[in-house]
Amino acid sequence: MIGKIIEINENIVSVKLNDVSQASSLINSYVAFQDKKLLVGEIINLQDDIIFVNLVGEIKEDKFIYGITTKPTTKANIYLIDETKVSHILSQEPIVGKSVFLGYSPIYENVKIHFDLNNFFSSHFAILGGTGSGKSWGVAKILQNIFQNNSSKIPYKASIFMFDTYGEYHNAFKNIESYNPYISYKSYTTNLESNEEILKIPPYLLDVDDLAILLNATNPDQLQVLEKALKLVNIFKQEGENILKIKNDIIARAILDILLSGRPSVQVRDQIFSILAFYKTEELSLETIISQPGYNRALKHCLIIDADGKLREMELLTDFFTKFLIENKGPEEIKNNVIYTLEDLENAIDFALISEGVLKSEKVYDTNNLLKVRIHNLVSNYYKNYFDYQEYVTREQYVNSLLTKNNKKAQIVNFNINYVDDRFAKTIVKIISKMLFDVLKNYKPRGGYPMHIVLEEAHRYVQNDGDVDLIGYNIFERISKEGRKYGILLGLISQRPSELSETSLSQSNNFLVFKMAHPKDLEYIKNLIPFMTTEISKRLQIIQPGFCYVFGPAFRLPTIVKIDKPNPTPESNNVDISNTWFVNVNPTTPIQTSSGQSNINNTGQIEKI
Repeated sequence: MIGKIIEINENIVSVKLNDVSQASSLINSYVAFQDKKLLVGEIINLQDDIIFVNLVGEIKEDKFIYGITTKPTTKANIYLIDETKVSHILSQEPIVGKSVFLGYSPIYENVKIHFDLNNFFSSHFAILGGTGSGKSWGVAKILQNIFQNNSSKIPYKASIFMFDTYGEYHNAFKNIESYNPYISYKSYTTNLESNEEILKIPPYLLDVDDLAILLNATNPDQLQVLEKALKLVNIFKQEGENILKIKNDIIARAILDILLSGRPSVQVRDQIFSILAFYKTEELSLETIISQPGYNRALKHCLIIDADGKLREMELLTDFFTKFLIENKGPEEIKNNVIYTLEDLENAIDFALISEGVLKSEKVYDTNNLLKVRIHNLVSNYYKNYFDYQEYVTREQYVNSLLTKNNKKAQIVNFNINYVDDRFAKTIVKIISKMLFDVLKNYKPRGGYPMHIVLEEAHRYVQNDGDVDLIGYNIFERISKEGRKYGILLGLISQRPSELSETSLSQSNNFLVFKMAHPKDLEYIKNLIPFMTTEISKRLQIIQPGFCYVFGPAFRLPTIVKIDKPNPTPESNNVDISNTWFVNVNPTTPIQTSSGQSNINNTGQIEKI
């Protein structure tokens, strides 16, 4: 016995020590209370000869169970739990395919800590901590411990999609295939000058919600234009007799709306020219011949404006286009497997703006014209290269292509989004995440092909933004609430948890929390994470990099863990100022830069590089 219980206050047991000489070394050690039940507690504080023990669980049938249903009596026997037995309290049993090695206990140096693989990866998780606290090392080490093994039991069907904000994880996983020939790592980059595979998304797989996010739509009225544009681009990229009639009907109706809009004749003429320049058929174009008694004229010659500023052939044009209307439309035979480009979409949006009648209202036109401006900027920007997809694939085929490397299944797919701005990166992350969600939502059997989306700097993407007001949902909040039943899981890595969507973070079951100093973030996670005590919250401000507290059903109990250094490490180190700034200078020998030019001359003066 190490002492005697003198007080029990809620979950804290005060114990008067028999011998205080070794008291200082007891902090954070575990003790057992042998009574009617065998209870376990952690020593959290010491005052003179009194230790304060936080009850954490009980041992029942030689198994540790976190949480307590009763408290010890003052007559309970109290003794320290030695290192050989404490591993049963801190760690899951190490079994390949069942548990994952995480690190070591800093209190019991020889005790390895494993977590339950199924409990961790079958639900959403969050890895939180300030910059430089060791989050990236933690993520890399966990995945290396899973995939860098040469046992006969391997995670072949794992599918982990990492959105790498700074491009730092490639180094940690690029050689992972060398550990087992059945394991494969695949990387995509947004660096258009790289020799690596460029990330590309088929534009024809984008739906209305995707386009709304891509073009930063803000008004529900804009969705109607996008819906019309998607229908138009799909029709005008097809051929066939029935499709021709539909095309003619669409063009004719749009032009008739313009003719009857009451707009100035010059504007009417210019808009008709604009439509027929991009959307034309063998029967309807600017060169189409309109026959009249005695002579024939090309349609463009019927758009002449007279001296009074009137469109001279208004009646003739109205009668001509009316003939192309389909009065009794049957079901439209429109295929869905059509390839089109961003340029095609731009033209379709332009046509949709006109055919929706937005020209009749200045306010409506101004609102919807933003879509035209934004897609034109995208088409004119180098970002259009990320949508240059030349072959047709379904969503399922596209996702499978992401997971295939040299005809092998890839287990880790890394998207390096370091070379695009934050807004576009957020768009890419949302579109691909939504595509994964849509594919798994229809997968049979449900939950039979789990996929994980791991988001570095998640606070940049998983936010309380305007998606809910515009399209009715936020994809990450939808995944966080519905994803588990379909097998689509989120891993949120963030240094600013208070900026994350509360809905998404609150759905996480397991947490690794590294050093964190920002009071707002500390208070936020203290209120959010179960079993996060005030004492642990204080410790998070001073723990060393590479150490973290773990919470959740995947772990035996909340405890501190020392994460091993991953091998190889991700490229997440701080810049080394000492080695970068300081050089040995010989006054008679110029210093050469990487470009071969001298930047310090032989007098020690700085020269322009």
